[in-house]
This record gives sequence, C-alpha cells and structure tokens, in this order.
Amino acid sequence: MKRRKFIQEAAVAGGLLAAFPWLYSCSSRAKKEIKGERARIAVIGTGSRGLYLIRILLNCANAEIVALCDDFPPHLQNAAALCPKAKTFSDYRAVLDLPEVDAIFIVTPLHEHAHVTLEAFEAGKHVLCEKSMALTLDDCLDMYNAYKESGKVLLVGQQRLFDPKYLRAIDMIHSGTIGMVTGIRCYWFRNHDWRRPVPEPSLERKINWRLYKEYSGGLMTELATHQLQVGNWVMKMIPEEVVGMGDIVFWKDGREVYDNLSLVYRYENGVKMTYESIISNKFNGLEEQILGNKGTMELERGRYYYEEVEPAPGILQLINQVERGIFDNMPFAGPSWVPETAVKQRPVYVMDRASGASGASSVGADADGTSQMVESFCHSVITGKPYEHIVEEAYYSSTLALMGIQAMEEKRMMTFPDKYKIPYLNFA
Repeated sequence: MKRRKFIQEAAVAGGLLAAFPWLYSCSSRAKKEIKGERARIAVIGTGSRGLYLIRILLNCANAEIVALCDDFPPHLQNAAALCPKAKTFSDYRAVLDLPEVDAIFIVTPLHEHAHVTLEAFEAGKHVLCEKSMALTLDDCLDMYNAYKESGKVLLVGQQRLFDPKYLRAIDMIHSGTIGMVTGIRCYWFRNHDWRRPVPEPSLERKINWRLYKEYSGGLMTELATHQLQVGNWVMKMIPEEVVGMGDIVFWKDGREVYDNLSLVYRYENGVKMTYESIISNKFNGLEEQILGNKGTMELERGRYYYEEVEPAPGILQLINQVERGIFDNMPFAGPSWVPETAVKQRPVYVMDRASGASGASSVGADADGTSQMVESFCHSVITGKPYEHIVEEAYYSSTLALMGIQAMEEKRMMTFPDKYKIPYLNFA
C-alpha cells in the first residue's frame, strides 16, 4: 500500500479514523474546508530544526509565515533570507503581542518550551511545540492543564503519529498481525559527539544546550521521547515503572548529560519496553521492534517478520529426516539443548517500497510524517478545532522520559506518580 493512499484512506475510513482521529485534517474533504485560507504563523527559534520547519511551511498551501524570532542573530538572518516578508524579532514576547499571528511554532531549547507555551495561550495563540514538552514533570502538567483550559490547539512534535508507515504498522499490530505483543525493544545509536561549532567560548551553552542539564535531558528528551510514544501507542497504556542506568562513557568533554544509557519500562500486564542509546557506535542505527508471539514488527524500517520459518525444499527435508533417523539411533554424548540463534527470514513490507516517498514535498519531509503534521496543525488552527487524543500521547512520552532520567540519576526503580497522571484514551 502506498503512503499517500493509506493517509487518504485513514483520514476518511470509519475504523481507521477511530484509531487515528487526528488524521481527518489530512483528508481531501478537510482540505476543501479551508481552501484559500491560511494560518498565520510565527516561528520562535530559527536554528537547524527551525529552518527545517520553515521550509515545510513555505511549501504548505494553508500557511503563511508572518514573523520570525531568535535571540541569536546569525540564525535569525538565515531564516529572514527564506522569508523576506516576515517581521523579525529578538524577543518572543513582542511576537505574542502581534494581532496578525494566529499560531506560533516553538523551536527553542527545551528549558524554554513551558513558559513560552503558557504565555502563548495567555495571548490567545495556538501552539506547535517541538518535543519534548518540558524539562520537568511540573512544567509538563502545567502545559497540559493550560492547553485544556485555553480551548486552543496544541501539537507537540511527535511526527511519527503522522508517518504513513507507522500508521499502517500500528493498525496491523492492533489487528493481530503479529499476535499478542509480549515485548518491545527500542534503540537509537549514533557515532557523533552531538556538538555544533561555537564561534566563541561564551556561546558554548547557548549553541550546545543539548549537552547541559540546565537546558536539556539529553538522549532521553531529544531522542527517546519519539520511541517511548510508539511503545505506548502499541500497548494502548502507559508503563507503571522504570529502572535504568546512564553514564558518560566516551565523550568526556565537559558535557553533563549521558552518552550511554539503558532502561527498562514495565507495563501493568508484565510486558517490558527496553530503551538503549549510545552515541559512540552507529552499527545498529535506530528502531522500534515490536515482539509478538506470531511475528516481529520493525516500525522504523516499515517491515515485519513471521515467527514460523518457511518450509525447506523437499530434498532438504528428506536429508534432515535421514540424518535425524541415523543419529537418533547412535549412542553418543552431546548437548542436551539446542542453541537458539536469530533466524534470517524475508521481511514483509507494510508499504509499497517502489512508491518511495510518494507525493513528497521538495524538502523530503514525507519520509517521517513532518509535512503531514504541519499541514494538520494549520488545518486545526484555521478551524479552531483542537486534536483528540494526540496531546496525551506527547504528554506521556515526555513525562516518561523525565522519569527515566530520574531513575538513572537516583539509581532506583521509579513508579509513575499519581500526581502526574492524566486520562490516557485507548484507541479503537
């Protein structure tokens, strides 16, 4: 099934729309509702991710960038070159005062997400905030409560919720394709110091904020939140407990966040979700493996494997039977167990690989759902209709990442505190 076709069908089909209610905004019917209208957007934070989102907005028929903001002049200049008609600011509060701004994109360092979001709601703006939600559990809860009280749209950058191959795979898992889910393995490996060039030493923390606890949760808030959300999506519940270890093993360069970590999250039914991230070895890349009693789904690669191996050709079966018959009658010492090693099988793909990123925009964002996420946000801004379910997904992926950090730092098992629980709506 091709990616675009699945998105279109999911956006109108009864069962699929019940499972993914936020996809209605991606349907042709929804696009007709807002034809000719534009969401007037201000982008706060114009670094590399900000520029990426700006390029997507420039290719979105229902978006208009009216303002840009950054307190680092080189970044702001790069963005202004792409959007010469947009007003530019170094103070985000001036942006929130603009009556012509309908919504803001918050693409700032993590420690600024919460207070900018809260002020944006107070100013009557809709918000798209990059993941994670915030740097503390209290801030995450404050953001969620403010969203519920505001009546405005909030979308947190969990683009896998709009990625066609993920949508298709999740639908197949929930339909029983790989049987009962009995385990989840998530990992993200890189081999890079995660640093960016610094023009002068005084700018180190401003530019490399991801490496310092004052501004970021490191691998957990910048990477793991994506994959923790997928695990909850699969399980239709949140884990109750987490335990883990984190260390700085390789990049001993003054950073404060871990470069090597491993955690286990436990769900109520006993299923475990493991998470591992190392940024000094890239061999395994990244993946979310969903383990079922009938098969294994690899969501990032968009493929799955059945547990049962395809039958061997007839001649091989005959040879095996003959060998077993001979050796079964021979009294010789041998192992009392059979070594179990991974079986290589042909994968089955959830999408038509030949279609590639069918219908992709010029920036190739269709590959991970980001363009669909942006288009969907613009639709909700224009219609004024908040999403169903989707903010809860982002909330729990963010809070579970923070719980993982606490478990590692305090070297103990953490139980999800009742204080921070919100309703988690199971999908059809």
